[in-house]
Amino acid sequence: MSNDRSRNGLRVKVHRKSWMLRGIFALFILLAIAVVWFTHALLSERFTESTRNRAQVRMTLYSGNLLSELKRASIVPQLLARDAALIGALNSNDHAQTSARLISYMEELGVAALLLLDRDGRVVAASDRNQLGSNHKSDPYYVQAIRSNETVFSAFQDENGAFSFTYARKLEFSGGPIGVIVVEVDLKKFENSWKGTSDAVVVTNSEGTIILSTEPQWRGLKEGDALKMRSVSSALRQAFQNTADWVMLTSPQGVLDEDVIRQENRIAFQGWKITSFTAYASVRQRVNGLLALEIMGFAILLALGFYFLSRKAVGRSVILQRESADLRRLNLRLQQEIAEREKAEKSLEVAEQTLAQSSKLAALGEMSAAVSHELNQPLAAMKTYLAGARLLLDRNRASEAVSSFQRIDDLIERMGAITRQLKSYARKGGEAYTPVDMRDAVNSALSMMEPQLKHRHVEISKSMPREPVLVLGDRVRIEQVIINLFRNALDATKTVPDPQIDILLAVGETAVLTVRDNGAGIEDLDNLFEPFYTTKQAGEGVGLGLAISSGIVNDLGGRLMARNASAGGAVFQMQLPIMEQDSVSDETTAAE
Repeated sequence: MSNDRSRNGLRVKVHRKSWMLRGIFALFILLAIAVVWFTHALLSERFTESTRNRAQVRMTLYSGNLLSELKRASIVPQLLARDAALIGALNSNDHAQTSARLISYMEELGVAALLLLDRDGRVVAASDRNQLGSNHKSDPYYVQAIRSNETVFSAFQDENGAFSFTYARKLEFSGGPIGVIVVEVDLKKFENSWKGTSDAVVVTNSEGTIILSTEPQWRGLKEGDALKMRSVSSALRQAFQNTADWVMLTSPQGVLDEDVIRQENRIAFQGWKITSFTAYASVRQRVNGLLALEIMGFAILLALGFYFLSRKAVGRSVILQRESADLRRLNLRLQQEIAEREKAEKSLEVAEQTLAQSSKLAALGEMSAAVSHELNQPLAAMKTYLAGARLLLDRNRASEAVSSFQRIDDLIERMGAITRQLKSYARKGGEAYTPVDMRDAVNSALSMMEPQLKHRHVEISKSMPREPVLVLGDRVRIEQVIINLFRNALDATKTVPDPQIDILLAVGETAVLTVRDNGAGIEDLDNLFEPFYTTKQAGEGVGLGLAISSGIVNDLGGRLMARNASAGGAVFQMQLPIMEQDSVSDETTAAE
């Protein structure tokens, strides 16, 4: 009776365990499906956005290249319309050398073709000699150029379906037109470069007509009519074929029915637009690859589960014994590893403490040397001003001595600003920069170096713009760099009988400050900006001025360069980014 009860109880336990395993298996399958679905949705959205962003970047680059080429070519007719040789050839009707001249101009200016038409519209000279003698009097660009005083842009489609883009401008002599110069712009090279990508790219004019396209049969059509064509054989057709076997759960925003991502960008030229069609296949391939790995992982887990369950059913007792032995060995090994790890952690802690102490000592030494170097210059200037003030007081010229004391007060304020910078080294986060007029910084640095310059009788040549030259940075640190450059120039002219320092502030894409001296030049340009490198005698410098200056300029997003001048002496150039006008307005508004 007891055996029957035991057997029944065992059967009940086995039955319950069987249903439990089935429930776990069902939950596992549902969890796997949910995870795969969620992963598909998340990765599709993320990869689609990434693909769209890359396509937008390419569109911006393409439109910028097109606009740059159009603007560059628009200047060519203005230059050639004033060419004395072309005007003389039209007046004398002697065009023996004119075509050769146009060919040289075409190669030099990088345009597709050049045509010279007389007042009757006949081609009298051309970079393509096959066009000589042809008449274009009735062509729109000739008629518009003769009637207009400006350069005329035209785009027309030839018999092959390709568009030609030209700039035309009339040539005048004694107040009357004598001919027209025609410049053909080479925009087909952009089509060829776009064909090397997986995108289909089109450019439309203000009327919506396609004038440039990686699909030749689309030229001259509207975008809607072009997309209805099913004979596409290149990039877009390949994109359709790659994605034809996929059924999307949801269509991401910006994806067409054919699973192609469309991006549009405006070109700032006569209402032109550039549009790209990027295949969605790359997104699907990446998503499918990750989903395959995920499903494979679930399958491996499921297989391992069945394996362990079957092994457990076959020999539970044997497995338990083996697991017990393995567990004992594992515990022993784990204890050994823990002991070794604790020993290694203690050794590492001692090494870290030693390294931290060494780093602190090195940083303290470098900081002390830097502060000493930067305070030496104001201290030297204060000493000079005090000596001058003492002489003025001895001569009962107290009112004149007040200006020296005011300059000493300014130097003390500057020394305080330098020492306050030490606090910023311990802070986390970026620095708050303000607009700085480079002209004021140069004048302030010259004022601080005035005693040394006058004492050495140095001739200063200064050239600066009348308008403000604004950069974004810390004025004290910028002045610190300029003073170091003046100080180096002053030291370099010690052995020169007539010392001279030229200061030039120029503005273009960047603000460039050039400091040139007539000293002996620089021997070792490679190590010039290394810390503690100096050519001075012991006690005259520690070799940190240029290293600190280079670090400051790099922090401000600029460059500090040095070279030897061809006429002798050294030339230092500091380049800093120009502050945009919008940024200046924002800074002013924030300050108010």
